[in-house]
Order: sequence, then C-alpha cells, then structure tokens
Amino acid sequence: MSLSLGVMASGRGSNFLAVQKEIESGSLDAHVSLLISDRSSAPALELAKDRGVPAQHIPYNAKDRAAFETQAADAFAEAGCELILLAGFMRILTPVFITRFDNRILNIHPSLLPSFKGLHPQQQALEAGVKFSGCTVHLVNAELDAGPIVTQAVVPVFKGDDEESLAARILEQEHRIYPEAIRILAAALAVP
Repeated sequence: MSLSLGVMASGRGSNFLAVQKEIESGSLDAHVSLLISDRSSAPALELAKDRGVPAQHIPYNAKDRAAFETQAADAFAEAGCELILLAGFMRILTPVFITRFDNRILNIHPSLLPSFKGLHPQQQALEAGVKFSGCTVHLVNAELDAGPIVTQAVVPVFKGDDEESLAARILEQEHRIYPEAIRILAAALAVP
C-alpha cells in the first residue's frame, strides 16, 4: 500500500512538485494526502490543487505557534498522513507538532549539514569560502537542522558564484534527493 504523505510548504512548492512528479511517474510508491501552507498566497497551494492534491491554508500566528501546529497536526492525522515533508516550510516547529509525528518528519536543507544551519545557508557557505556545498534531507527533532541525516548531495561552489546561482544548483539536487529520502524512510517504516 502506498505511503500517505503530508506536505508543509511556505513558498513556490518546487520540492513538493518534484516529489509529486515521482509519484505520478510511478517511481515513488506514495501519495500526498494533504498539503498545508502557512501563507495564503503560497504558490504551493495552487500547484497542489492543479495536481488534484488536497491543500489548505492554516494561518500562522507567531504569538500562538501551538494553535497553528495543533491544527496542522490534527489535519494531517485526519488525512491519514504517515510521513510529513517540510518542503520550503519556513517555520521552526515546536514539540507540539514534532512529538505527534516523532521520527516521521523530513526536512530538506540547502547545505551539507551539520554545516550552515538556519537561514541563508548558501550565503553562509560563500562567506566561509568552502569549495563544496549541497543539500541534506534529515529527520526533524527539537534542535534546528540537527536531526539524523537520511541523505545528502554535494554541489561544487564555483568562482564567481553568488547566493542565487549556488541556490539554483543546490535546488536541482534537492529535487533529486528528496524522493530518494522518502524511499529510504518508507523502507525503514515498513520494517516490522
């Protein structure tokens, strides 16, 4: 039986789309049961609807993060989601959400963790003068960008790169490794 996925997105939805294309091609035995965005204007919402994926906006209130997280967790549970994907979701989750889906939340981060956690990791890499950067898919825990690593991809940093050019090359690898990480975790979840 295919794995039921929930997706949290704040932006354009390119990682959601990469996963959805793998599902539609038959190379990923899963289905997205629900996409939730904290931003009503997020293009990810329309992308999901255009592909026949249930999608909803849940308003985010920084003063009451628990309310947002409880509502989102309840919606994912009601939709039967077994694995939650953070796909450009630009909020830090608290234990209110994390404990509901312990070891079942994946995040993709545009650096080779544990290096360059948090915001603007591409710029952090450029400022550090590294020769290689990349992306990491990891399980989410209570510490920012510190959960167990599932998979990574390396991307060279070229002379003359800026944050935008490096981010574009990293994004190509994100689209490749996120579906692979789902396959890896799905296999682990299937183990009795």
